[in-house]
Amino acid sequence: MPLPCRSWTLALLTLLVGILLFADIAEIELEIGNSGGRGAVRSAVSSLHSRLNRTEGTVNGSSSPPVAEQSNDNVKHHDKTVQSQWIHNQTLSLTIRKHILKFLDAEKDISVLKGTLKPGDIIHYVFDRDSTMNVSQNLYALLPRTSPLKGKHYRTCAIVGNSGILLNSGCGKEIDTHSFVIRCNLAPVQEYTHDVGMKTDLVTMNPSVIQRAFEDLVNDTWREKLLQRLHSLNGSILWIPAFMAKGGKERVEWVNELILKHHINVRTAYPSLRLLHAVRGYWLTNKVYIKRPTTGLLMYTLATRFCNQIYLYGFWPFPQGPDQNPVKYHYYDSLKYGYMSQASPHTMPLEFKALKLLHHQGALKLTVGPCNGTT
Repeated sequence: MPLPCRSWTLALLTLLVGILLFADIAEIELEIGNSGGRGAVRSAVSSLHSRLNRTEGTVNGSSSPPVAEQSNDNVKHHDKTVQSQWIHNQTLSLTIRKHILKFLDAEKDISVLKGTLKPGDIIHYVFDRDSTMNVSQNLYALLPRTSPLKGKHYRTCAIVGNSGILLNSGCGKEIDTHSFVIRCNLAPVQEYTHDVGMKTDLVTMNPSVIQRAFEDLVNDTWREKLLQRLHSLNGSILWIPAFMAKGGKERVEWVNELILKHHINVRTAYPSLRLLHAVRGYWLTNKVYIKRPTTGLLMYTLATRFCNQIYLYGFWPFPQGPDQNPVKYHYYDSLKYGYMSQASPHTMPLEFKALKLLHHQGALKLTVGPCNGTT
């Protein structure tokens, strides 16, 4: 006897769901391959079997093809806005944390401590091993005695990148609701609070920022601008990668001198000599073939140690947004960047692809576009 029309429909839907589910699992396995993170991924995949009616993971409600099937060029073309709910995968987050701890410990590696160095010590730069620097009196004075993250744990953390995708996002209030807010490279917030918020608990400062954003302090005007930005941190952690590459020593000294001379209320931190290579090692083990991790990826990797849930904003390494409109490299300036350039020390689209996969799996939430006021 022929099946009724409704029964045929249900049978067809069941078949389609099965096909999609199988494809989803296959694509996730393909993305990670035989990496050290296989156990974490299998845990995420197994949860799919019990959620047949769950919609595909989205980037801020943006549906897109599975990451394993996307090239760097077409990631930017497939984020079409739809309504969907992100669900945190606590089990996967804990598994990732455990795996990262095999490579580094954010509590220890976030900064060299006072007891490990003394003035005059010679340090070989991480990326320029043939070049050295001497630990100055000012640097020694600002080394923390204990880790600024010692014993810390937060329910939610926001990591705010600097992409122009934040402009007109209205994400400021949402960002400020998080327990701990991390910002990158002394990015200005005062003029952009509606989109980026104000709260800052940790902010990074690559030495090159002094040259690019503060004109190498060529006059009192630029020196005052830097002082105002430092004063606005008001007790935050200022994270300065002082030992990474030659050429930044003088700029680090300028900042250290200003902090001491003007009694600026910040907690300084200078990442360990092993941090960059340890972070890169973790991602390479998981088949993410980056050259040098960006500040944003570094901060995410560190945050897994002390954050329960991690939310990313302002991460978008493409010149066009999901709507194909132009997107500035930084929300606050007109700097240009060659995202696909072989000369770049970073591999931003590849990093984004990896973070997007983690968003799909519920390990983090990647917000691209307008915020809806909920976290």
